[in-house]
Amino acid sequence: MKILMIEDNTSVGEMMEMFFQKENWQADFIQDGKEGLEKFMEEKDQWDLVILDLNLPSMDGMQICREIRKVSVSVPIIMLTAKDTESDQVIGLEMGADDYVTKPFSPLTLIARIKALHRRADLGLEETEKNTPSEFEIETTYLKINKKTREAFLYEKPIEGLTPKEFELLYTMANSPKQVFSREQLLAIVWDYEYFGDERTVDAHIKKLRQKIDKNGPQVIQTVWGVGYKFDDSEIRF
Repeated sequence: MKILMIEDNTSVGEMMEMFFQKENWQADFIQDGKEGLEKFMEEKDQWDLVILDLNLPSMDGMQICREIRKVSVSVPIIMLTAKDTESDQVIGLEMGADDYVTKPFSPLTLIARIKALHRRADLGLEETEKNTPSEFEIETTYLKINKKTREAFLYEKPIEGLTPKEFELLYTMANSPKQVFSREQLLAIVWDYEYFGDERTVDAHIKKLRQKIDKNGPQVIQTVWGVGYKFDDSEIRF
């Protein structure tokens, strides 16, 4: 795995370098925001994962995340935030980060998060290698999803700019129309590990997913108050 870590704290970088070496992962460490973004752009198709600190010299993590998502919706991004910046964590997820880790953190926690994201990416890659009799794995009244190409079509139009987590959320719910998923269930299925009750991650990604769906037509992701979310396009009429 090839990792880009943009983090201005030298001790954090040196600590993680030891853990990455133990995992036999290749990692580049950049301490300046603009330099980190330039490094990503130089090899934008080569990175397996980006770790991004929120507070950086010359350009902050939010800006970098936004710029990365303009050229890549698939590379996993983990954002590092302080414990007292709850709003920043949610905004980071809305900007396109796949996950966040609060500082100070255990290196083993970060390693576990990286492995979980990478495992999900590998599973998606395996799906692309399978032959299926239909072009679309999911076809509902108005939605079609091709998991091999990571494309989703709603009302005969592509849903543009879906991040990996947004795609997985949509795929999970659309695969069981009308079934209500709790936030805890979606965390376990889509993120592949326990978030210990932190449901803001799901809410932030659902919000962004809905914004992208709204561009195509009537909303198909519904809130079931006090429970969670469901996909349902069966009662939509034009």
